[in-house]
Amino acid sequence: MLKIESYSLGPLQTNAYLLINEEERKAVIIDPGMNPGALIKKIENLEIEAILLTHAHFDHMGGVDEIRKLKGCPVYLHDLESEWLTNPKLNGSTNWPQVTTPLSTDPAEYDLAGGQQLDLIGHQFSVYHTPGHSPGSVSFLCGNDLFSGDVLFRLGVGRTDLHGGRERDLLDSIHNTLFTLKDEVKVYPGHGQRTTIGYERANNPYV
Repeated sequence: MLKIESYSLGPLQTNAYLLINEEERKAVIIDPGMNPGALIKKIENLEIEAILLTHAHFDHMGGVDEIRKLKGCPVYLHDLESEWLTNPKLNGSTNWPQVTTPLSTDPAEYDLAGGQQLDLIGHQFSVYHTPGHSPGSVSFLCGNDLFSGDVLFRLGVGRTDLHGGRERDLLDSIHNTLFTLKDEVKVYPGHGQRTTIGYERANNPYV
């Protein structure tokens, strides 16, 4: 049984997700954002098998350094953004001085690519390359739970005006990849409320 907890972290209220196999006391973290104190308190007695990043914008990777050092866990990130963790200009943290100081951390231990299957905490995660918000954006599907990063939101889509963003790619990712999934698939976005593929296919005004 997979338990999913959500933490709204940092000044941009980024959703960090903690996926727990309670029987084995093992977990995966998706997008540990800035100011991760509440998340760190929760994982004190858990083994963290991996940090999975949907993309490497600063508000999604702000907690990586602290958690990786604390728990000794590897980080997974699409190879198109392999330099973003080390480069504050690429991850956008230099563009928001009112929100954060420049952020950087060591590179990811593992590259992600579309079509990969990851076996973690006794579950399988399918990796979908869903560019548009950023070139290396990915979405993770575990069972009927989709973690979409900043690609698809409840009644919204990700912005495309940041470094490497492209509106045509974003809409292609949503129509040709995410909207091929079943209606009942639950969508856990990078910001805001949970939704479903079926609801967004029927109601999202941006797609």
